[in-house]
Amino acid sequence: MKSTDVIMLRPMMPLVTEALDRHFTLHRADPAGDADRFLAEVGPRARGMAVSGVRVDGALLDRLPKLEIIANFGVGYDTIDAAEAGRRGIVVTNTPDVLTDEVADLAVGLLLATLRQIPQVDRYLRAGKWLEKPYPLTGTLRGRRIGILGLGRIGRAIAHRLEAFGVEIAYHGRSRQADVPYAYHASLLDLARAVDVLMVVAPGGPETKGIVNREVLQALGPEGVLINVARGTLVDEEALIAALSDGTIQSAGLDVFADEPRVPAGLIAQEHTVLLPHVGSASVHTRTAMGQLVVDNLVSWFSGKGPVTPVVETPWPRTAP
Repeated sequence: MKSTDVIMLRPMMPLVTEALDRHFTLHRADPAGDADRFLAEVGPRARGMAVSGVRVDGALLDRLPKLEIIANFGVGYDTIDAAEAGRRGIVVTNTPDVLTDEVADLAVGLLLATLRQIPQVDRYLRAGKWLEKPYPLTGTLRGRRIGILGLGRIGRAIAHRLEAFGVEIAYHGRSRQADVPYAYHASLLDLARAVDVLMVVAPGGPETKGIVNREVLQALGPEGVLINVARGTLVDEEALIAALSDGTIQSAGLDVFADEPRVPAGLIAQEHTVLLPHVGSASVHTRTAMGQLVVDNLVSWFSGKGPVTPVVETPWPRTAP
């Protein structure tokens, strides 16, 4: 495999870089270099690609005529045109399961931090204001009805954790799931009307862009709380800023944004928001497991064993001609 050319367009964690350098002939694009020149020189012979936060579309794939596999660092792969890759016979892999528990833990923590205003209370104490008077009473998880948009691996893990809090749980997704006890709502709007906390855990992409819009936020109501640990593109951020400003909803906890790392000033200015810099899976333990899965997918593929974790759009297993 050492003679196999693999490219990396953006820096990745040392575990990935060092392992790929051992197994393959790894070509790394210099962030300050000429990307066009790099692709012109290496692209025609590249057979594998490791990516993290890189947009992979038809134009890029045109420059990689021998590409066989794209190994994505992360469970979400909306920056990759996986359907187009599939049409070209290119396998796309991601890193599911290994980050499920970490993101679910963070989502529940973000919900509690938003309801109980934990960051705000911390700032209050550090500013010496407790010496003047106690912090005002906060909201609570007690009696809350939780709606989950996207009951996949992470959504289920969040629901399982929330069961321990004794809250009512409902969900919306493409279809009803027979093996869960939670109430199903056939539309997102119906779910928003039925709950007062909406947790967004659905995949990103064109189909879900802006799905949490003004109408959904209005349905959530003045006691409503929005938590997003999925992709920022699912939420209409302008509508969210307006809803927070005029009291349409109560608060929001966000780990993701539409144009990362740029966060709208209108969100930062809101007192009742908890904003995190996309750290859902950002522990040493989980990022190490994710990085190893990127390596495992490439090693397995070029060993002739097939991909370890192919995405649904990918042409695997191969169908007989």
